Amino acid sequence: MPEQVPLYDSFSAEYDVMVSWPDRLARETPLLKAQLDRVGARTVLDLGCGTGRHAINLAHLGYDVVGVDPSVDMIRRAEANAAGQPGVRFRPAGFGELAQRLGGPFDALICLGNTLPHALGEEGLAKALRDIAGVLRPGGVLVVQQLNYDRILAHGQRFLGLSQGEADGAEYLFFRFYDYAPGVLTFNVVIMRRDAQGDWQHRVEATQLQPILSSQLLAELAAAGFGTPQLFGSYGAEPYRALASNDLIVVAQRAGS
Repeated sequence: MPEQVPLYDSFSAEYDVMVSWPDRLARETPLLKAQLDRVGARTVLDLGCGTGRHAINLAHLGYDVVGVDPSVDMIRRAEANAAGQPGVRFRPAGFGELAQRLGGPFDALICLGNTLPHALGEEGLAKALRDIAGVLRPGGVLVVQQLNYDRILAHGQRFLGLSQGEADGAEYLFFRFYDYAPGVLTFNVVIMRRDAQGDWQHRVEATQLQPILSSQLLAELAAAGFGTPQLFGSYGAEPYRALASNDLIVVAQRAGS
C-alpha cells in the first residue's frame, strides 16, 4: 500500500463538503439495498469507502460492514464520521490487497463513486477483479458504480461541472475536469475556498484514472469468475445506454452456490 495516495490524502478534509450526502444516499440506497437483500447479504465490504458515508449508512440499516480505502487520511475521516455507529469498521487496503488483509468471505462487495477506474492498466483491472472475487462467497454480489466512459470518450467530454458547499464559515467551490492521454485520464479537482473575510484561495489536486469501457469491464468480470451481470444507467435502475447514460452500474454475482 502506498504511503501517500494522490489527490485523496490532501482532499479528505473537503470531500464531505463537496458531496451533498443526504441527497446522494437517498438516491442511491434503494438500489443498493435491493441488490444486497436479493442475495440475503449480511456482511458487506465497501471498497474505496472514502470518508465512510456509504458504509455508515449500510451499518445503520443493519448490515455488518467493513470499509477499506488505500488513503489512511480517508480512513481516519471515516472513523471520525462513524463515531458511535455499531456494525461498521474501517481498514486501510487497496486493490489487490483484500484477500491478504481481510480474508472474508463477504456476502456482498460495493465499489462506488467511480472507484474502480483507479485500477490502472489491463492487468491492474484484472488483478483487482480477481481479488474482489476472492473475498466474496460463492453467489455473493458485486455492485460497481462508475461514470459511463463509453459516453465520455465518445463525446470527448472534459468538464464534469461545478459543486459547492460550506464549512466552518468558509465557502467552497469544486471544479473537476479531465486531461486526456492514451489509455489514461488525469482527473483534476480545482478546490476554491473563500474565507470569512471574502478572500479566495485555490489549489489543484490530481490523480490518474483508467477510462473503463463497459465491454472491457464485462469481459474482465467473466474472466474473474462472475456470472452474467445486470447493467443499469443510473441508481433509478434505468437500462444502461452506452452513449447516453451518465453512470454505468454493474451488478454481478460470483459463480458458484
